[in-house]
Amino acid sequence: MTFHVLTLFPEMIQQAASHSILGRAVRSGTIAVGTIDIRDFAINKHGQVDDAPYGGGAGMVLMAQPIYDAYKSIDAPTTTPVIYLSPQGKVLTQAKAQELAVQKEIVLLCGHYEGLDERVIGEIVTEEISIGDYVLTGGEPAAIVLMDAVSRLVPGVLGKEASHQDESFSGEVPLLEYPQYTRPAEFMGRNVPDVLLSGHHGNIEAWRREQAVKRTKEKRPDLLQTEENK
Repeated sequence: MTFHVLTLFPEMIQQAASHSILGRAVRSGTIAVGTIDIRDFAINKHGQVDDAPYGGGAGMVLMAQPIYDAYKSIDAPTTTPVIYLSPQGKVLTQAKAQELAVQKEIVLLCGHYEGLDERVIGEIVTEEISIGDYVLTGGEPAAIVLMDAVSRLVPGVLGKEASHQDESFSGEVPLLEYPQYTRPAEFMGRNVPDVLLSGHHGNIEAWRREQAVKRTKEKRPDLLQTEENK
């Protein structure tokens, strides 16, 4: 999978793509991350890519032409999704990450200031995605979150296929993940549940399912309510 990121701050994306599991996937060639600096397509020698909004108001708006030209410089099929990271988009979910993980290429557009000229959104963007109901100073952190969430679902990125199948929000019913433990068996008077030490895989799976339901009811009951209302 290849991510093409349209951004004013390519170094932020490049740094994120060089560490941890995403960095390992990039080094192995399973994931590719390319950055396109919107400033390289500025309208004048001063590097201008923004201007004051029509109608007045605070802040600046990114201009349509530099973004459009940056997008056109990408060598990708015309069917490639173009995602604008925006607080006005639908909130990113595990289901959406799984949907995007089958794509061969994805274009991510990072906004800044007061946003983008609406005309370039209408011209090139196929979908707007948010990572939460809050406002960031720019789209780069959101793009990094999306790349991380999607990349780990691409075959070959994680060590074991089952590593993401039992996680929070996975499966037909979006449950939170069950509690996890590792050595030692006792820590500050707190013991690992006996069932996990039993070696009985059937009992362990039943316990994990029970704990996932319990944890979801306690921490995110809205997930179960959403499922019931479908």
